[in-house]
Amino acid sequence: MWLLRLAFHSLLNRLSTALLTVSTIAISVALLLGVHMVRNAARESFENTLSGTDLIVGARTGSIDLLLLSVFRIGNADANVSWKTYQKISHHPDVAWTIPISLGDMHRGFRVLGTNGDYFLHYRYNAGRSLTFAKGHAFSDLFDAVVGADVARAMHYDVSTQITLSHGTGEVSFVDHADKPFRIVGILAPTGTPVDRTVHVSLEAISAMHADWQGGTQAPRKFRLTPDEVRTRDLTPDGVTAFFVGMRSKVMAFTMQRAINAYREEPLLAILPGVTLTQLWNLVGVADAALVIVSACVVVAGLLGMMTSILAGLNERRREMAILRAVGARAHHVFSLLVAESGLLALAGTIGGAGLCYGLVALMRKFPGERLGIHIAIRPPGAQDIEILIAVIAAALLVGMIPALRAYRNTLSDGLQLRT
Repeated sequence: MWLLRLAFHSLLNRLSTALLTVSTIAISVALLLGVHMVRNAARESFENTLSGTDLIVGARTGSIDLLLLSVFRIGNADANVSWKTYQKISHHPDVAWTIPISLGDMHRGFRVLGTNGDYFLHYRYNAGRSLTFAKGHAFSDLFDAVVGADVARAMHYDVSTQITLSHGTGEVSFVDHADKPFRIVGILAPTGTPVDRTVHVSLEAISAMHADWQGGTQAPRKFRLTPDEVRTRDLTPDGVTAFFVGMRSKVMAFTMQRAINAYREEPLLAILPGVTLTQLWNLVGVADAALVIVSACVVVAGLLGMMTSILAGLNERRREMAILRAVGARAHHVFSLLVAESGLLALAGTIGGAGLCYGLVALMRKFPGERLGIHIAIRPPGAQDIEILIAVIAAALLVGMIPALRAYRNTLSDGLQLRT
């Protein structure tokens, strides 16, 4: 215990150097912990986005592309699934339910999703949780809209607010469906998934918005249909971007997947969400590992900086070591003192780094949640976090043995002799 007190007071005598060393270690530890927290949050956010869906069906493309588009609203569809095919599969005796989705429009940077009432009945996330309304109810009229929690918060929307949707999927659109405004009738409770950043309308509403469009071009203003005129039209959609499938028996999912992938009337792709998500993580695994390695290298650089600082001060501390030997300290006591100083510096650095990491997460957690859909939960350090901190302290003790060994040798050779 006396050795730790001596090491503590020794560091106090070199406070400025000690603070710089602690700051270096704290920043490197904060980076390492931050990367670890973001990795875990990203994995949890992706895994919790969809639950209970056996198959996702879309036009033939890559399996990861279909997953990103249908579940995470990332990317654009090159082709749609025809309404006839969707109806045929949805009425298959082995299919319990389906959720059609149609993507292709935006609202001030938020994706617009066309669907039907089954979306609110059967969509599950985070181990089987269903969607709930914070305010209002599901759409019932043609120009009703239901917005996610992030949309309502970011745009300060409430029930009965009128909104205008935009054509296309760019962040900025120069063509709005201003002639057919929508009214918000419901705001969903937060889910921590892309649902929060989505504007939901009916499939018929998607058809209504594009009723006077031909070949991607809107009709001249004098020929455009009014909302009342659109209501008299047949608004059955021509197709959907993709649809989720729930099977009556999980075992039948593999059989249905093979049948859909071999469908001859049009090229389709059916994927198992869990399997495809694993493929996605394997794809980004190299970059993920590289990020961890870079963060670990920063920690190593911080520890090497600590070692350099201690080594640089050894010559100035020879008188201190000689006095310690004069009052009865042995060479191994000097060795232990230097190791103890390294441990205290690392302990202070890891505590400071953890505090810095959690502070930055608390201040900036809205950005990855709103922009990337990654919700970082602030929770007490887990087992892996504690293992990281212990590993840093252990590494610091090992690194501290290098200057401690040199001090040990110096005290053996110097004795009480003072060099000038």
